[in-house]
Amino acid sequence: MFRLWPDNRREFSTLSEREILSLAIAAEEEDGRIYSEFAARLGETYPGSGALFEGMAAEEDEHRRRLLDLYVARFGMRLVPIRREHVRGFLGRKPIWLQKTLTLEQARQQIWEMEEGAYHFYLAAAEQVTDAGIRKLLGDLAAAEKGHAKRADQIEERVLGAAEREAESHQAHRQFVLTYVQPGLAGLMDGSVSTLAPVFAAAFATGDTHQTFLVGLAAAVGAGISMGFTEAASDDGKLTGRGSPIKRGLAAGVMTALGGLGHALPYLIANFHFATTVAIVVVLIELWAIAYIQKRHMQTPFWRAVMQVVLGGSLVFAAGILIGSA
Repeated sequence: MFRLWPDNRREFSTLSEREILSLAIAAEEEDGRIYSEFAARLGETYPGSGALFEGMAAEEDEHRRRLLDLYVARFGMRLVPIRREHVRGFLGRKPIWLQKTLTLEQARQQIWEMEEGAYHFYLAAAEQVTDAGIRKLLGDLAAAEKGHAKRADQIEERVLGAAEREAESHQAHRQFVLTYVQPGLAGLMDGSVSTLAPVFAAAFATGDTHQTFLVGLAAAVGAGISMGFTEAASDDGKLTGRGSPIKRGLAAGVMTALGGLGHALPYLIANFHFATTVAIVVVLIELWAIAYIQKRHMQTPFWRAVMQVVLGGSLVFAAGILIGSA
């Protein structure tokens, strides 16, 4: 398939049975370490959930052992050094140890994403292999991982009351976050921040509202198209469970374009000074809205989101004004 940019990762469909088993072993090792880290960082505050994380880490280790036993019996002692980041369709995860803070809500969402991803991976792998023994084990592990996704609900039941549980639609909510909110938020951030500099540079360089609007429109539409294609091409959703690439691409593309149009639309007003004042107010609203969405759906601490989005956006905004005024 033609690609606009080089991608040296392997297609999942080209992996041999030996490579699939090696990949599964590496994935179970990584997931087990993540659950152990969850237990270490949250177990003191939430001992019940900490014990659950430890149990999940032990189960992942048991999965790894079963896979390794079968691999050794079929292919010998030498594993293929393959990991998820080497295969197209998987997304890289931010290492847990780089997260300065970790909330139970973040762990809950990540557990669901990990187990759903593992379930889809084992289903796809079972369909691809021809060895009956390997297919049986992969199918058994797919069923086990599907059951593990319910662990997120067990954590919820231990921590949240009935009113909070009622307000959230469990699996549908998490899938909505994965398919629409995450790519949409990334698009909104990209569109709002990346188009600040060209819009305000054009405004202060020309003093012409019509020309400024055209620059903003072009920047927003171009960014939306680019972001939409990038998100859709990032993975097909079959191995990660993130949903249709078309839906994710549309969410990212539309929100990117809207983020850029937000501060371009005020320049439909003929009066330059009034239009610029309105555009600045819109920018402030956009940046604070993004910070709120990050807190609400991504469990990012509010003031950290403010520092990342508002401060960063303000610097881009200032750069655009300085360049336009030069």
